[in-house]
This record gives sequence, structure tokens and C-alpha cells, in this order.
Amino acid sequence: QVQLVESGGGSVQAGRSLRLSCAVSGSTIDRGRLAWFRQNPGKEREGVASIYNGNAQHAYADSVKGRFYISLDIPKNTVYLEMRSLKPEDTAMYYCAAGYAGTGYLRQSAYRYWGQGIQVTVSS
Repeated sequence: QVQLVESGGGSVQAGRSLRLSCAVSGSTIDRGRLAWFRQNPGKEREGVASIYNGNAQHAYADSVKGRFYISLDIPKNTVYLEMRSLKPEDTAMYYCAAGYAGTGYLRQSAYRYWGQGIQVTVSS
């Protein structure tokens, strides 16, 4: 059973940085693609960043390019999302995803396993 547990969220002021962590159990992250998504109430879940250890094919949403960075810690079986120069519009519940099924790196339907989510709030 694959389980994903997010941590590191919270409330910050605009312009500051925050790092989210996602601890993965039941599967090794050196195989397969992982991703971060975010969602606000009443809106669709948006793909933010995706990574695969086997090649250099990262993917980022246009809204976060140059500010957010996804990375892996293989020994810790953990995926990170480093968020810099945060904006109020980055406020959302952030979710970690795994179990990529090959239909689009930042598509919600492409991932089988999800964490419970963690709140990030950015104030102006």
C-alpha cells in the first residue's frame, strides 16, 4: 500500500519561501514519476510540478516556473517542493501524488496515489 504524507505547510508573507516535504512509503521513489498539485475550494486541482528520477524530464506549471523547484531525496524516500517568492495566489491546499499512469505529467487523472494535503497560506 502506497502512502504519501505531506509536511511543511503553513502561513507566510508574500515574498518569503517555504519547503514542502512528502514522505513516501510502500514504494521507492527512484522509480516512477511524482508530482505536486494544489487546489482551492471550488476549483480544479492544478498540477504544479512533476519529477522523474530516471531522466531530466521535470515539468512545471507556467505560474510557478522560476519560483518553485521539485526534488527527490532517494535515501529518505521523500519528494520536496521548494517554493520561493511566494505570492498570495499561491495560497492553496497542496497535495503530493505518485503512481503515474502516463497520461500527462501535470494531469490529476494521471496519478493513482495521493496524500491528504497540506495548507499553504500566503498573505500580502
